[in-house]
Amino acid sequence: MSTVDVGGGRWRAYRYSLKTQSRGPLPEACTRFASDLVSWVTDLGGRHGQWFLIGPDGRPDLRVNSFFGSPKMKGRAARTNRDYAYSVCLWLNFLESLGRRWWEASEDDAREFQFWRVTDPRNPRRVQRSSFYRDAAGLKTLYRWMGGRFQVVNPFEELETSRGRKQEDVKWLDPAGYARWRDLGLRGLDLDGREDPAWGGRNEQRDAVFADGLYGTGLRLSEWASVVLPELPEEARGRGYYTCALADACAKGGYGHTYWMPRAVLSDVLSYVEGARARSVRRAQVADRYERVTERRIAVGFEGRQAVTFEAESGERETTAWNELDPADRKLLFRRTPQGLEPLALWLNEDGLPRDGHGWHHTFEAANERIAVLGLKDFSCTPHMLRHSLALKWYSVAKLVQARQLGHLSQEETRDFREQFGDHWHLVQTMLGHRQVETTKNVYLEPFRNLEVELLLRHADGFPVERFMADVFTAHPRVRTDPLAVR
Repeated sequence: MSTVDVGGGRWRAYRYSLKTQSRGPLPEACTRFASDLVSWVTDLGGRHGQWFLIGPDGRPDLRVNSFFGSPKMKGRAARTNRDYAYSVCLWLNFLESLGRRWWEASEDDAREFQFWRVTDPRNPRRVQRSSFYRDAAGLKTLYRWMGGRFQVVNPFEELETSRGRKQEDVKWLDPAGYARWRDLGLRGLDLDGREDPAWGGRNEQRDAVFADGLYGTGLRLSEWASVVLPELPEEARGRGYYTCALADACAKGGYGHTYWMPRAVLSDVLSYVEGARARSVRRAQVADRYERVTERRIAVGFEGRQAVTFEAESGERETTAWNELDPADRKLLFRRTPQGLEPLALWLNEDGLPRDGHGWHHTFEAANERIAVLGLKDFSCTPHMLRHSLALKWYSVAKLVQARQLGHLSQEETRDFREQFGDHWHLVQTMLGHRQVETTKNVYLEPFRNLEVELLLRHADGFPVERFMADVFTAHPRVRTDPLAVR
């Protein structure tokens, strides 16, 4: 089992790890239920990765834990389950400080919780309002599920849980703005583009490559953080982009998808693997850190990027699809090398151990603080901003491609050109024998989307995207470009 300790260690959240090789015996008083804990949990319907809470008295609350074992939570992403467990644990510990049980909580308690999380100066671990919205959304879901089963009032029902971002909030960086933010905040350069003597960072290669990957692929932070070495594409000369697959178990909502990695990102990732990452691995091997990792799984074979084979201590082998391994599972994967064990996780801490996805939030916060100290106010970035920024970039590319392809046509001819796409759908409908063209679109839309992206990528090379975006978006109130270039 893995654990998360929040709120002073009274209520604690744990996670079932049922894929472990170890099946230790149960105390004698429990052997009438099962021979070992994994078998017992499985017989009761528990699943690998399921969260459960233990109270201050060392006992579980079966009603709360039934929520995490419900079909509703089974259908949610692993990260959502973790966030909900964290939020519920915080809430229960807060109620403990008030001498209240979760079924006794009122709307006033919920508002006090909001004040404590966001505003209360006595709380040294205050969070941004957006983080509280995530807590409140999870707790609202919990109480709605509980309400119909245990007749309890939902104290969060009337509490606002939307982010409510204002229109003037910055959401995007153009290419020049992103490059400046990365160089100042993550690579330790000064305002003149030189190495800053005051820079004290030690992970600039790793951090800059990680951010470049977010901006280059459009993946979410948790998704990019979950990638393992065998999933990286092989570098090939002449390729501008590499088609990659995100695993279902690592994707938001459990729906994996195709994504595209720029050649420059892959080259920098491989340089990190051979540079800073390799040094971290060597230090960990010398210190025998990997030998002390409990529940680790040793990979002994790979079926391309589709599956991995593990060998148990007994010598038995098991093959699992990469698509089924979530971020927590991936942090326990190792392979044997002539120098010793090595993690399969791509992103490592300085000590050589796999980096938790949440650690990257601190990296971005530290970069923003450094940039503010350099005197650039209102010039910050979050991981999700990079995802939005990539969308803005490719929207601009699409406009350029469309202008080149259709620029010589009249307005009527352009309309006719677009209507031809509908004719294609009717042709496919006839060939497939569908009664309704909507059936064809709904079933076969995803491959066509990928095809359109592949064609777009091929046409994008050579377009002056950076200059185009700088000219168009310089005056836009919600897009940040390179502030030094504007000066």
